Amino acid sequence: MKAELLELLPALRRFAWSLTQSVHDADDLLQATVERLLKKGVPDGVELARWAFTVCRNLWIDEYRSRKIRRNVDVEPEVYEAGQVDGESDVHSQMELERVMAAIKHLPEDQQTVLTMVAIQGLPYQQVADELEIPIGTVMSRLSRARARLASSLQLTN
Repeated sequence: MKAELLELLPALRRFAWSLTQSVHDADDLLQATVERLLKKGVPDGVELARWAFTVCRNLWIDEYRSRKIRRNVDVEPEVYEAGQVDGESDVHSQMELERVMAAIKHLPEDQQTVLTMVAIQGLPYQQVADELEIPIGTVMSRLSRARARLASSLQLTN
């Protein structure tokens, strides 16, 4: 299991970032996910990857709810680590990325999850459906609505 988990870490880290939209929170979430998997294991008959993504998502939901209760919600995108940005093009790219991430943050949670799994993770629709335990048609519907809302909020529609 440890070897499989090592191979899964990069994808799991990207998924954690897609949920948290923060490098530091994503690393914390990844660590908590791996710790939980190593401590509790994987149920019989369940694929490690599917279980790992489920554990990661559930841990984030728990963390998000506890933050909301404590009124300490601060999930602004921290896309770039502190560092120097060179050139006008880099500045424009960073501003555009922050604009897109802010728009994604305003999507309903179910649409946000599907959009990040497909767009950021690059997962196929069927895998997203399996991991979220929803029909593939629901994945496509949520993705379509998320893309339409995102395009509208970014004023990309004609």
